[in-house]
Amino acid sequence: MKNLSTQKLVVAGLLGAVCIVMGMTGLGMIPAPTPSGRATVMHIPVILAGILEGPLVGGLTGLIFGVYSFLTPSGLIPADPIVRILPRILIGLTSAWTFRALYKRQSLAAALAGIVGTVTNTIGFLGLGTLIGYLPPETLVLFIPQFLAELLVATILVVVLTKALTRYINIKG
Repeated sequence: MKNLSTQKLVVAGLLGAVCIVMGMTGLGMIPAPTPSGRATVMHIPVILAGILEGPLVGGLTGLIFGVYSFLTPSGLIPADPIVRILPRILIGLTSAWTFRALYKRQSLAAALAGIVGTVTNTIGFLGLGTLIGYLPPETLVLFIPQFLAELLVATILVVVLTKALTRYINIKG
């Protein structure tokens, strides 16, 4: 925690609060006619946290998202911390590492971080849910349209928001 500066703590708190507000208002997990019950855009602040302040802040923000998901389960996957919390922490880590690998080309780095973060969320949540036995493997095909929509929305929003937010936050690779 030595590397947790005031700026990192503030960004983690703000984006964590965005996750909570998105969850409480329903804006972060939109009801969807799929086995999960909800289409997720709540992972976008986690991706942004990883981009703006690195893997520690991304992981902490992902933890907030995961705990919220754990406390408010819906769909076929119950309140299992392995399925609901672990993948959400990994969103922040994988997004941060992806962005850092390409940070000199900011728009490309942000787009790929959005893609990797969304894939991490989907594969982590649905993959672990299937491996543990909450979802039969044949139902995974039902999630493809939802996944593609989440991927498109997240990628566009992450690029736009990264461009806007980097005016105020200096990103280092």
